[in-house]
Amino acid sequence: MMSRPLLRFAPSPTGHLHIGNARIAVLNALYAAQNNGMMLLRIDDTDTERSQDTFIDSIQEDLRWLGIDHPEPLYQSQRHSLYQDAIDKLKSTGRLYPCFESPSELARKRKLARLQGKPPIYDRASLRLSPAEQRTLEDKGNKPYWRFKLSDTAVHWDDLVFGKHRHALKDISDPVLVRADGRPLFTLSSVVDDHALAITHIIRGEDHMTNTAAQIDLFHALDAKPPLFAHLPLILNDKGQPFAKRNTESLALHALREQGYEPLTIISLLAHLGSSRPIVAHSTWQQAARAFDMRAFSKSAPRIDADSLGTLNRQLLQHSTFTTIQPRLKSLAIDIDEAFWQVIQGNIDTLEDCREWQRICFEDKPFWDSQPDSDPAYLRLAIDALPQPPWDETTWTTWCQALATTSGRRGKTLFLPLRLALTGKAHGPEMSALLPFIGFTRAHQRLQ
Repeated sequence: MMSRPLLRFAPSPTGHLHIGNARIAVLNALYAAQNNGMMLLRIDDTDTERSQDTFIDSIQEDLRWLGIDHPEPLYQSQRHSLYQDAIDKLKSTGRLYPCFESPSELARKRKLARLQGKPPIYDRASLRLSPAEQRTLEDKGNKPYWRFKLSDTAVHWDDLVFGKHRHALKDISDPVLVRADGRPLFTLSSVVDDHALAITHIIRGEDHMTNTAAQIDLFHALDAKPPLFAHLPLILNDKGQPFAKRNTESLALHALREQGYEPLTIISLLAHLGSSRPIVAHSTWQQAARAFDMRAFSKSAPRIDADSLGTLNRQLLQHSTFTTIQPRLKSLAIDIDEAFWQVIQGNIDTLEDCREWQRICFEDKPFWDSQPDSDPAYLRLAIDALPQPPWDETTWTTWCQALATTSGRRGKTLFLPLRLALTGKAHGPEMSALLPFIGFTRAHQRLQ
């Protein structure tokens, strides 16, 4: 039996969450929920130039909106002593070595390697410097940055998505772990934290596959056991491009929230997007977790567009019970009862549409423009035929039958002018169900 898994979502606070990196948060949370585990939130804020508090707040607000629970976040900027201990250990074992090349020198080396038809892998020139040569360079004002010396082997792991995977470390440049100013980089800080926190599973994007190979070697160098890994192909937008913070504003979570999408719509989509499981609307987190299957995800990159989200949002609302949707209605200050919800739920795209139907049915004065073809003579007949209260679901049929007799009209010419006068819309819920909510007085006023 698998022990309780401990996972983490580790965003960099350099931008808002979009549908691509929200997918990683959702799948980590679903895996944890399905297996009675827990997901931590770790803020990877060691990039002090680009990290912003406003993005930290935005990330946490988005996670709360999605319904993802987590303990208080951990901040890498507050864990430097742990990283320094790892740095000291790697230096003492000869696995961390100083380098002195400038960015322009490294760029020239990469360009030359490509011209020679070779992979642009770091040549370990600094590793061959003698202690005296290193001191000379430092005396000239060259402050070293530090690289991790990879093993001359291959690493293997059983990926939860890609299956058994082998990566030869000779095909990777020795990764830079420490900047010249002493700040640790992602490759080091992530491994140290994952070990210190006893993370058991790491679910992240396919773009981290090379990082994973180097990090597994780093786990071993620190006498630590690597966690299990799952790598997901990156989501593509409708143009076939990977999502990035600079070009996904329309699919940023805060934008989707403002457009009226339900959090469970996002959960339902991301729970199965790119897997062999059908994408269906889940009405609860528990339902989504039960249907989730990490092994069902494909190695191919899925595509997403706003239309698929809109369709799923409509399906979710059309199949939601009043009990499940009532907390969301309250959060939006929409005060309707179960009877009204059952009448309108088949005709709404977002919950904001409830507010509009609420206004249509319960405001005394209509807020729509009168129709140019409102047919006033026919509406005067309609007023004369208007049944007296009390009204129920048979009132609409009784009224239309009376009007058919007096006007000789049938079909759309009979009922469409009435619908337009009473609701301002050519389509919507069944008028037999809607009319009792509008009531005699409001109907009489709108027909005039």
